[in-house]
Amino acid sequence: MTTATALRAVGVSRVFGSGDTAVHACTDVSLELHAGELVVLRGRSGSGKSTLLNILGGLDVPTDGEVWWGGTSLAGLTDDQLTTLRRGRVGFVFQSFGLVPVLSAAENIAVPLRIGGVDPGERDERVRRMLELVGLDDHANQRPAELSGGQQQRVALARALVVEPEILIADEPTGQLDSSTAAEMMVLINALVRERGIAAIISTHDPLIVAQAQSVIELHDGRITGTHRRGRHAAEPAAG
Repeated sequence: MTTATALRAVGVSRVFGSGDTAVHACTDVSLELHAGELVVLRGRSGSGKSTLLNILGGLDVPTDGEVWWGGTSLAGLTDDQLTTLRRGRVGFVFQSFGLVPVLSAAENIAVPLRIGGVDPGERDERVRRMLELVGLDDHANQRPAELSGGQQQRVALARALVVEPEILIADEPTGQLDSSTAAEMMVLINALVRERGIAAIISTHDPLIVAQAQSVIELHDGRITGTHRRGRHAAEPAAG
């Protein structure tokens, strides 16, 4: 498995406002994320996790510092350039799922491919493979309201992965799931990270996810206060 650096942040800071009312959401954060690696970002609510993930995913711009995806710096890119680059390299999974209520599971998964102008034949085939991968091939035509929370999260994961990203960014992806469903979701994410060489960073309070990560980054008041490495194969679940 390759250990190429998929994502790198150097001295990233994000300040909202100015003067006495300024909020320092992130301060001098540096980290690296490698292909095939599952990294957990851990910290209390308000510690800056979501802000940092938005910056790493190119959804927000740091006040200082720089983010790299592979050999490409995000600094200085226009909005259009960044959108195009993000569309093919980064997949996002959020706690709220973010599915379109009037679209079926298959149609929700296809959204980023439609936006990207993927050929209809290829698009349909990639959606079919994703539905099969996440175990929802029998639910392709159901809308979100007709699916359980776990099934909706699987649709959200499939939508993130259908673009075949190098980087997966997930913000509390199991926060609305029961413990059993959350465990199933993490087994799936974990397997995909290893098998497809995806670099994944997940913010979570879930001890199950933390236990499976190869690296855990502690964030407090917007600063990294510790990084715990567990080895390249720490995220592999035990047999049985």
